Amino acid sequence: MLQINYLAIVAATGTAFVFSALWYIVFGKLRMELLGNNGKATAAMGKASTLQKLFEVFRSLIVVLIVAHLLGLAGVSSVGGAAQFAIWLGSFPVMILVGATLWDKVPWKLTAIHAGDWLLKILLVSLILGAWR
Repeated sequence: MLQINYLAIVAATGTAFVFSALWYIVFGKLRMELLGNNGKATAAMGKASTLQKLFEVFRSLIVVLIVAHLLGLAGVSSVGGAAQFAIWLGSFPVMILVGATLWDKVPWKLTAIHAGDWLLKILLVSLILGAWR
């Protein structure tokens, strides 16, 4: 059974949520332009419903728990190892998003916005969990 540092899980979840919120504040206007100013899309967290925000926190928690579990299974015990692990793990959502650009004609700038969020979020989460072992 892997040991879980619950304080690290809470800190990493909060960090992931806040980081993504800030990321999409910075890139929200461009994202909306790339989506054709679709009225059904949410431009920023300030305009998201309470339910959307709660679900995003839950989604962040699930990502953090998965990363924590994988770090434990991989035996990562250093910040350097956590950073290397994050680059490898972060490549998965990036490659999935690149596939959407290739096959679904999603604009590459939109792919870059989402891929950057995922890669940096996984890096931050991994560093927090790796440092707090």
